[in-house]
Amino acid sequence: MSTPDRKPSGLRNPEGAVRGLGAGTLIMEAVILLLAIQPIRLLGGELGPVAIGLVITLTVAAIALAGLMRRPWAWHGGSALQIVLLAGGFLHWSLTALGVIFGLVWLYALHVRKTILS
Repeated sequence: MSTPDRKPSGLRNPEGAVRGLGAGTLIMEAVILLLAIQPIRLLGGELGPVAIGLVITLTVAAIALAGLMRRPWAWHGGSALQIVLLAGGFLHWSLTALGVIFGLVWLYALHVRKTILS
């Protein structure tokens, strides 16, 4: 029996839908991080080997977390990934810009998760 103030989501599998949203967000982030390396190098100045290594590491981590979205801790890992990307701004300013963009997208995914599952 549902509580009167809680509306059902209307989804057959709300947990699966939310996991798909989280995984899709992380995969989109991984693709854009990889595709951003060359334009950043051409337009935004020198992207050093440490910054490129960070981008590749974050890409691999995003793909791994996307595959682990069944685990509750993967959502915390996704949040940590956004914080590390923001901190990457110390290596190159464009990483902060990407961190802000994906941080906002991740916050929206967390909001949707809370709305659907609560």
